[in-house]
Amino acid sequence: MKERFMKEINVHKIEFDAPANNWNEALPIGNGRLGGMVFGNVHTERIQLNEDSVWYGGFKDRNNPSAYKNLPKIRELIFDGKIKEAEDLCALALSGIPEEQSHYEPLGNLFIEFDMDSYEFKDYKRVLDIKNAVTTVEYSIGETEFKREVIASYPDGCIAIRLSANKNSSLSFRVNIARGTAPWENTPFKEQTIRKQNYNKYVDESVFAGKDLQLMNATIGGKNPIIASCAVKTLIKGGSIEDIGNTVVVKNADEALIILCADTSFRVMGDNLSYEEKLNLLNDGLLKRINDISLSWENLIDKHIKDYRSLYDRVKLEIENDKDIVRFFNFGRYLLIASSRPGSLPANLQGIWNEDFLPMWGSRFTININTEMNYWCANVTNLSECEEPLFDLLERLRENGLVTASKMYGCRGFVAHHNTDIWGDSAPQDVCLSSSYWVLGGAWLSLHIWDHYLFTKDKNFLKKYYYILKDAALFIMDFLVKDGEFLVLCPTLSPENTYILPNGEKGIICKGASMDNEIIRELLSACIKAEEILGIKDEANEDFIENESIARRAGEVLKSIPSPRIGKHGTIMEWNEDYEEAEPGHRHISQLFALYPGTLINSETPELTEAAKKTIERRLSFGGGHSGWSRAWIINMYARLGMGNEALENLRTLIREQTLPNLFDNHPPFQIDGNFGACAAIAEMLVQSVNEEIKILPSLPDEWKSGRVEGLRLRGGKTLKILEWENGEVKNKEII
Repeated sequence: MKERFMKEINVHKIEFDAPANNWNEALPIGNGRLGGMVFGNVHTERIQLNEDSVWYGGFKDRNNPSAYKNLPKIRELIFDGKIKEAEDLCALALSGIPEEQSHYEPLGNLFIEFDMDSYEFKDYKRVLDIKNAVTTVEYSIGETEFKREVIASYPDGCIAIRLSANKNSSLSFRVNIARGTAPWENTPFKEQTIRKQNYNKYVDESVFAGKDLQLMNATIGGKNPIIASCAVKTLIKGGSIEDIGNTVVVKNADEALIILCADTSFRVMGDNLSYEEKLNLLNDGLLKRINDISLSWENLIDKHIKDYRSLYDRVKLEIENDKDIVRFFNFGRYLLIASSRPGSLPANLQGIWNEDFLPMWGSRFTININTEMNYWCANVTNLSECEEPLFDLLERLRENGLVTASKMYGCRGFVAHHNTDIWGDSAPQDVCLSSSYWVLGGAWLSLHIWDHYLFTKDKNFLKKYYYILKDAALFIMDFLVKDGEFLVLCPTLSPENTYILPNGEKGIICKGASMDNEIIRELLSACIKAEEILGIKDEANEDFIENESIARRAGEVLKSIPSPRIGKHGTIMEWNEDYEEAEPGHRHISQLFALYPGTLINSETPELTEAAKKTIERRLSFGGGHSGWSRAWIINMYARLGMGNEALENLRTLIREQTLPNLFDNHPPFQIDGNFGACAAIAEMLVQSVNEEIKILPSLPDEWKSGRVEGLRLRGGKTLKILEWENGEVKNKEII
């Protein structure tokens, strides 16, 4: 964290005075689909590349055929208290086959290797300009000043790099596009004893497709694999340029422009084509795109900045004497714009930025909180269209989830578990007792449809996507079983915690968990309200027919869903039984879904509110919040509780202790959810719009004496046009 103490903080910039020593110091750029990490080394610029659809394998039907016939036995074991036997059978009968979903992989690296007599530099600056989405690298060698400017343009669908110097004929370099590991030695290219060691290891083809136009093709692997293609075009002013082997060699240029485009077979064709047909279509489209791009840097950057600022400038935040936090808020919005745009895939566990061929947790979409947290800030910080990729994925997830619900559980509707991939795989992921067999990932994700409607009041949007909400609710209502006077999910679990039975035995799988009940209440209530808004008629028909109402049945089911309850420690119970926790400082605080992002614990439930406070305090007292995203969730909870000082304390801890040098959130390793969760929490501290009530400065810390914010969105289709406060009191506000 040395960087943030180097100089006065600019709330719109992340600044370094040295090249990146590792990936966690590199600076991210992105246009939704295409991402890069800029290292800024003087002798070799490395831009580590990602394209959001570079995933290993194709779609696989992983539904376990043993699930349906073993489901009654699993339920019987759980109701009989034979938890270990139930868990053993779950691992065999409910796991996906094969157990692992597909995983995300890097596209590769762009290397620009500079030829110089000396690499001794001074006056070095490496800056991410958050306000304009431009990364620059500047330094001097002798009397020559060098500059690199890097953008990821959404309008032009490319990464563009301009190289310049204050003296003509100063630029000599080589351009290589590669897919493999980093260079063997981090030394100037001409000094390396082993050149290009493994750095082009995972490539099928590396050729020229035209003058100074490099083309790389790679098969990502697996059955019916994705094919990835990347094209790089180099243009210069002055000097000479030559294509040798697979390398562009430039000598003594005055200025250079490098344009990079990439695509994969995921988007451009069906499965009925041969490999050669797919590759040819992919390459033809990619080369046409790169050749159609304007070759003027001024045109490229003007279009890029205008497009980006049309989103970024919607919200402006100032907090007196707290630039660190304002910058973190601005960076969160930057990352969402850079990793999730219409036409892209949703932000995964790392947004789009990943350098590992086998990343932690597959860098998938983890939907037992992480993917949901990625989008908590979308609507409130006025970036609603950045949530569109999530709904695109939900459509694929629902289609597959209908099959999983029927095959594995004998239920109608759709189900998804705690992970999915770009194909919308809905079968359980891993053989992990504490997460794999949870059936509410699709339900939680579907609630984003309802919240998006609440913010936008877009009735056409709700009409378009209501079928997903309804199918998520239908599965739940079919899957519920009687437990005395209540209806519960069984088998289920509380992500990702373990309880202790009175006899000392530990268990994970259970019948009913508080988070289940809370999600079910939110979802069924949303369906009832949505049907009223859309005018869907209630025919009082218990048999589900498409386009018929489920409101009557949902209302009846709600009567039997347990409400949040308070346990022996004065905290919200995590399970339907008042068990002790094996890990009271666990990173998940699933039982407080009803507080945030849910709405069931609020100002109308004072006893539950007090119990929620005690729940957070107990978690923290046992070391909770130790992962970045967990800390971000806690900040949102404190904000919703109106505890501004506590929210600020945890926000400072997140930024100072759980954030990497480039301001990426640290799980560890890097996960982007903490960035997005903290961004949402800062907005939540300033304004809340829950249960048709708007609260201004509901969680203002004592230290935030004066400030100003413009453009935050509110549920109800409203916008906080301006809010100013001084000495903790509202000075000016306007809601439109």
